[in-house]
Amino acid sequence: MGTSDIVRYAIHPALGIARLGNAPLSSDPQDPQSQDEGYYIASDIPGVAASPKGGFKTPDGKIKRGAARFRVFGYDASGNVVQEITSADAEITWRVHVANRKSAWYRFYNALDLQDAALVTTHRNADIQGPQRQQLVIDPGVRAISGALQSGRQYRFDSGFIRFPDAPDNTVNVYLGELRTDDAGRLLFLGGVGNSGSVYEVAPSTFANNDGWYDDSSDGTVRATLTIGGRTVEAEPAMVAVAPPNYAPGIFPVVTMWDVVHDLHVRSGWVKGPEQIVFWEHIYPIFSRLVDNQWVNDGIFILFGAGSPSDLTSRDLLTKLSNPSEAFKDLRARLFAWFRKPDAPLSAPQPDALPPFYGDGYAEFRGKDVADLTVTATQYQWLSRWSAGDFVTGEPTTPPASIDDVPLAQRPSTIDRAPLEECLGGPFHPGIEMTWTMRVPQMWQPGSPATSATSATSATSATSASPFPYRLRILPEDQPPRDDYGAALTQAMVLAADGPLSGSGPGTLTRWQGVPWQTDEASCLAGYDLSTYLSLPSFWAARVPNTVLSEHAYARLLDQNQPTFQRVKHLSYRQFWLRDIDGTSQERRQRMVTAWDKMGIVTEQPAPADHEALGVPARFWVETGRDPSFVVNDPTWNQVVIAESWTRITNPTAPGAPPTPSTAPELMELLPAVHPSASVEPEDVIGHPLRRQRDRGSI
Repeated sequence: MGTSDIVRYAIHPALGIARLGNAPLSSDPQDPQSQDEGYYIASDIPGVAASPKGGFKTPDGKIKRGAARFRVFGYDASGNVVQEITSADAEITWRVHVANRKSAWYRFYNALDLQDAALVTTHRNADIQGPQRQQLVIDPGVRAISGALQSGRQYRFDSGFIRFPDAPDNTVNVYLGELRTDDAGRLLFLGGVGNSGSVYEVAPSTFANNDGWYDDSSDGTVRATLTIGGRTVEAEPAMVAVAPPNYAPGIFPVVTMWDVVHDLHVRSGWVKGPEQIVFWEHIYPIFSRLVDNQWVNDGIFILFGAGSPSDLTSRDLLTKLSNPSEAFKDLRARLFAWFRKPDAPLSAPQPDALPPFYGDGYAEFRGKDVADLTVTATQYQWLSRWSAGDFVTGEPTTPPASIDDVPLAQRPSTIDRAPLEECLGGPFHPGIEMTWTMRVPQMWQPGSPATSATSATSATSATSASPFPYRLRILPEDQPPRDDYGAALTQAMVLAADGPLSGSGPGTLTRWQGVPWQTDEASCLAGYDLSTYLSLPSFWAARVPNTVLSEHAYARLLDQNQPTFQRVKHLSYRQFWLRDIDGTSQERRQRMVTAWDKMGIVTEQPAPADHEALGVPARFWVETGRDPSFVVNDPTWNQVVIAESWTRITNPTAPGAPPTPSTAPELMELLPAVHPSASVEPEDVIGHPLRRQRDRGSI
């Protein structure tokens, strides 16, 4: 088949996710996708994290932006993929319109689809009324780009502003991102730089609704006009959303946004569930994600981490869990019973059930089941069939190395799934990337006559009731979103056929999120009951870690000269991820606004060479890139090095050996020979503005 067989063009992913970062970008138009500079391209493969050259931070500690890449595919009359369309096949002109509508929208109290639990909400910045409220929308308008390897100032979303009429300096220009193209003319969208502020210079006071504040997250429409053989056609549009940095790339939520969206499509009859449950495809991902969260929450480490009887990825347990025979039916039933059933809201809670995460209504409705997260109804149905033995084992699969290794017919659906699989599927209070609105039917294009639809990592997972599922309902290009529905916004208004969810446009996906985003990330932690044994439940550990294995602990774990038990102690020593900016909740929020780029990023690191003999996992995630001002001149680290090294210092009677030390500083001077990181830097960082000391009165 060739381009003459194409009757429809569509942009993929249908919803792309970009991520904020403050690393500088190259200005070289011939090298706009250098992986050595300040951004990386989001993964096209579901369940596989991006792997930027040089890591997720630059050498000077700035966080790289995550770019969303968009492609155009052509389909024939039967809905079959004919080919990807690149700049070699057509002139592609991309048009992108993003905006930030948070400050002009309504306050977040809780998810407005929670039946009787939904709370009526009111305007943010409610003292600003009438036409002036439109000045709270940051809208730089449309930018267009065409050709290969394009970049430049003309493609920047830098003309938007926010204006608070009564503020002294009432107008602030806010850059929301820019466009580039790769060597095949595909679109690269890069979001903002993490800039948040208050025109009134007041500290943030809440997790989600800070009047007078703004940030530079955004979302909007992605459109493409194709000129092929003298004719011009429009591709089916897509959306892009700009989310905060992913502070734990490679760790995936137990319930992903893909799970939520797929569940909605199944329950709406737009996609049919699998006829056969395959353990390695449908069940194992739930278990493995639960176990992987051990690297971002120490409570989950105790419950499901290496060495636990409930390590659901251990070889012995997997052998039993993946076997559909009657011999293991009771074992399966016991594990299945541990999962909460996705019941109607306001039924009895099960705080000790799985998954170990807070729910959408935790803060407002403690003691109700909306206070706890559940797997989706579709995931629960899979688990139920698995428990009953109604499944086949299948085979473990290795993800493709790149999208080019995916069969052409599966590439668009694979690309659609990848960004949603990286996003949290709850709890939505309000959430990190997007929120509860994604599970509302009117947000999505409805289904049409059935055909097959699969992705490369899910070859048997679903049959589509529409040849083109998982696409948001997008407003016409000339129709701006509505920002004002009156002084109060109710559940009935939101869910109405002509309500704010009836069509998506620039700024409509992220306006439900907290403003600024940093305050929400610094607020939603884990283990709010201070008397519980474990720091559980968690909110968003897979994106905003709770407790982590530090680089220091990891370094000591790798030292094979240490006794086994001492090494394992370091593996078990997990530290509060926000420890460097901790304080009261308000202090933590304020510090996160300025120190968000200085936080460590949890990334996969090599396991110890002797990990099997040591009995530790074969894969490790370690906090990396923590700002040096938090690390240098740590006397307790020096004490660890002394404790683990002083008995191994060279015999002082040996020829050329240094004299026997008489003080701790002299002893420290000898330690680099056995531990290079023990050297003490001369800089006094105790007075650094981010390095804080508590006095006795504040403890």
